[in-house]
Amino acid sequence: MDPISSYVKAHEEGLQELGWTRNRNIIIEERYAGTMERMPGVVAESVNLNVRAIVAGPNTFIDVVNQVTSTVPIVMVYPPDPVGRGYVASPSRPGRNITGLAWDATPEIAGKYIDLLTQVRAAPFRVVGIVDPDFRDLALRREAESAAKIRGLTLQYVEVRGASDVSKAFATITSQRANAVIVFEGPTFYVLQTQISELARKNNLPTLSLDREGPQAGGLMFYGPNLRDMWRRAATYVDKILKGAKPGDLPIEQPTKFELVINLKTAKALGLTIPPSLLARADQVLE
Repeated sequence: MDPISSYVKAHEEGLQELGWTRNRNIIIEERYAGTMERMPGVVAESVNLNVRAIVAGPNTFIDVVNQVTSTVPIVMVYPPDPVGRGYVASPSRPGRNITGLAWDATPEIAGKYIDLLTQVRAAPFRVVGIVDPDFRDLALRREAESAAKIRGLTLQYVEVRGASDVSKAFATITSQRANAVIVFEGPTFYVLQTQISELARKNNLPTLSLDREGPQAGGLMFYGPNLRDMWRRAATYVDKILKGAKPGDLPIEQPTKFELVINLKTAKALGLTIPPSLLARADQVLE
C-alpha cells in the first residue's frame, strides 16, 4: 500500500471508531491532484460538492485549500508553523475555518536528528540537508542548524525541486565533503526517495529522512511523528465539526507518537554498525 492510501485508510478507521461508516452515514471523497498545478482545480471541485469538511496536509496542499475557500472547515494534518503561515490566530483558539494537528520542531527534536547520525557514523562534522524550496519549513531548519552548531557541526543545504535536481544535489554534497545527509520534508520527496537513497548509498552517505518512506526506499533511518496516527486522530476533528463544532474553537494538537525506523540492509551496504542500544530503541528494523 502506498503511503497516501495508508493515511486515508487510517483516517477512515478513525472515523469508524467514532461511528462514521463510509456510504452509510458519511460519504468520503478522495482527491489526488498528481501535480501542484492541478491542485486549485481539484480543491475547487471538492468545494463545489458542498463538502462539510476538507482534510489536507502538508503545507503546500493546505496553502491551496486555504486560497480556494475561507468558509469550508479545513482539518490540517502535520503542517509546521500554522501560526506563522497565517492559517490560525493561535494554537489554542485558531479563530478561522482551519484547525487540526500541527507539528513545530523543538530544539530537542532537531538535535535528535544530529545525534542519531553521530551514533552510526563517528564525528559527521559536515552534514547536508536536502530541502524542497517550495516547502519552506524555516522554523525546522533553524532548529536543526542550532542543534548542529551546539554540537560543533556544520549543517548546509541543497535544494531539490524534482528528479533532475537530485544528481546535481549529490554532486554538490560530495564536493562539500559531507559525510551524512538529512532529507527534510517536501511533497516532491514522496516520489524521489528511491533516487535519493540510491545516490546516497553510491556515495557512501548515511541518510536520516523526515519521511517514513525514506528507509523503506533504501535510506538508512527515519525519525519523526507517526503520520498514520495523526491521520487517524484527524478524524476526531471531522467528528466534532460534523456534530456542529466550529473549527476556530477547536485547539490545535501536536503529535503524540514518534517513531524510529532503521534499514539494517542499508547499514550493511554502507559498512556501518548500528549500536545494539539504537536497534533496541527502533520501532521497526528493515532487514
